[in-house]
Amino acid sequence: MAVTSPKPPKADVLGQEDLLRRVRPANWQNPEPKPRYDLAIIGGGPAGLVAARTAIRLGLSVALIEKYRLGGKSLDTGSIPSKTIIRTAKVYATTHRAEEFGAPASTELPADFLKITTRMRGIRARIAEYHSAERLRALGIDVFFGDARFASADALTVDGKRIAFRKAVIATGARPRLPSIPGLEEVGYRTSSSIFELTAFPRRIAVIGGGPLGCEAAQAFCRLGAHVTIVQDEPKFLPHEERDASQLLSFSLARDGVDTRLNTTVVRVREEGGSKILDTSNDDAKYNIVADEILLSIGSVADTSGLDPEVAGIATDPEKGVVVNDFLRTTNPRVYAAGDVCMSHKFTNVAEASGRMAVQNAFAARRRRASRMTIPWCTYCDPEIAHVGMHVWDASERSIPIKSYTVLMQDVDRAITDGQDDGFVKIHVKAGTDTILGATIVASRASEMINEISVAMSVGIGMRALADVLHTYPAQSDAIRLAALAYTQDWPASWLTRAWARLRA
Repeated sequence: MAVTSPKPPKADVLGQEDLLRRVRPANWQNPEPKPRYDLAIIGGGPAGLVAARTAIRLGLSVALIEKYRLGGKSLDTGSIPSKTIIRTAKVYATTHRAEEFGAPASTELPADFLKITTRMRGIRARIAEYHSAERLRALGIDVFFGDARFASADALTVDGKRIAFRKAVIATGARPRLPSIPGLEEVGYRTSSSIFELTAFPRRIAVIGGGPLGCEAAQAFCRLGAHVTIVQDEPKFLPHEERDASQLLSFSLARDGVDTRLNTTVVRVREEGGSKILDTSNDDAKYNIVADEILLSIGSVADTSGLDPEVAGIATDPEKGVVVNDFLRTTNPRVYAAGDVCMSHKFTNVAEASGRMAVQNAFAARRRRASRMTIPWCTYCDPEIAHVGMHVWDASERSIPIKSYTVLMQDVDRAITDGQDDGFVKIHVKAGTDTILGATIVASRASEMINEISVAMSVGIGMRALADVLHTYPAQSDAIRLAALAYTQDWPASWLTRAWARLRA
């Protein structure tokens, strides 16, 4: 169906003023710095905000310095706006499937792109209230807006003012990775930092990159009525997920109408007749993709621009960002780092957890290791793809014997009643034990279901105990219980294996 594309509205209609009033007030006056802060935090994204609140609870004096807007990319250009658009796109797609559920089909449902983006900006502004400069100031946090640079091993400068500190946390996040595709800069493109600022709906979108953001955006914009082509230079989408999960995603994207191009490389980008043309190559085959907008989604790199970390004796790496040890301490013992600027897993939940950990390790007697975090993540396509812990190849690399227990969602009653039975639950167990090493879930509610496995792994709940946990009925999470029951049915053989091993020892 056609999607209306009205003229760009005024900023206040878009909710932009409400957002900025919270995360970057126009009349904000930076406070006069204290002689020395217990903790200075560079970056007001998820890691920095959690670090600041953690420090205040410990009774520390805190300076929080943000270059752009409070909330970071998660609030401004990442999780919040993208999941809002994805939700609208899912409603739009479900309406067209109404007959499958015995309801009258909607033969005409044009999406109003202005209403969609206005709703997104309103939600973003509402959530921003929890991270507002005024609220942080009320907590006792000194908020500074401006460019922070290291002046020495124990001091920063912000717009000419010196901020001395006992300890500091670098939490400057990451920026989109940019490729060297001839013609791309001249023709123009969008990244995660700008795709959700569109005011007119693009009829044709080319997405370069088959990672989480690329796949989420491709499916969402296609469901809203755009012709979407997604180009991935690898043989599968989501290269870091299990092959069967990636294959299900490929089927889902194709079913929605996304034109998928795997093993395809963008050779050059040019403009012709007012359109953007991508010249692509797949072995000997050459293709031209015509688009109105290009979304670049090939990952992100740590952002340390303008910090002058070398002045403070802080080592950085072009790919890894700020170099930290397992306690998140940099090569300057006074300075720690957290979030996307130093972590390999660039997720909001990891940023928040590492921000809390960095402060605790800097000031508390008991220190925690980042390598011991149990990290769940999810790609919010339909169906969702979530994972926690080890993959099969991780266990193989470490010579850990594993056994996997799989339940198909088509065998789960709630998935059948919902008409959402694509997917599976796969739990990896250390062979000869009931210890859960990891899991992959592909389901409409995988982002919620994976948390049960994450809790079990974090506190050491094994498959036998998990099989005894009562779940509501019907529920899609019952697939987890069914997988645990499959383990108990296989348990006698596992017990014999262990007993035989003890006898041989």
